[in-house]
Amino acid sequence: MSAESERPRIGVLAIQGDYAAHADALAQSGATPVEVRKPEELEDLDALIIPGGESTTMLKFLERGKLFDELRSFCQSHPVFGTCAGAILLAREVRNPPQASLGVLDAVIERNAYGRQIDSSILFSDTRLPGGKLEMVFIRAPRIIETGPEVEVLAHRDGRPTLIRQGKVMAATFHPELTPDDRRVHQAFVDLVKSTPSITRKVS
Repeated sequence: MSAESERPRIGVLAIQGDYAAHADALAQSGATPVEVRKPEELEDLDALIIPGGESTTMLKFLERGKLFDELRSFCQSHPVFGTCAGAILLAREVRNPPQASLGVLDAVIERNAYGRQIDSSILFSDTRLPGGKLEMVFIRAPRIIETGPEVEVLAHRDGRPTLIRQGKVMAATFHPELTPDDRRVHQAFVDLVKSTPSITRKVS
């Protein structure tokens, strides 16, 4: 089997956020990125990343494009990784204010928990990923305020989870796509996709 056929096809929801940076990170981590804007573009994908942005605006796009239900079905059966607003969309409950979500991650997330965009920050944290401290870029970041028993916490900020994993679902409240010198988070997701049973990878 060729090395190219071993590269999972991972979609990046390309309606908001820096989806191009996610695509670059996936390519550098051994995956084939595919931009997704329509329901039919979810076909033949092994996994999906939902980038940051503004979660209420993203919801409007998803509902207008009749993508919300298709996306929820995909996320229930495939590996998915949400960053910032993407993490909000994956949660089972959203607060400040409440809003609809895909409900595939056993976590409660509070929107805009650290203030406005002017309050954005870059922090370094211990992590369960190998390789030392993890650089985390926060931009109007949400906060994970509750997780279920099957959720594994991989990094913290002020005692609150910032990077979590539950089965085939990952979520980060920061922007790992904005740290081009450290691709450990995307690599962890690509490795998760490759190790997920019943995923039939396509030759790119």
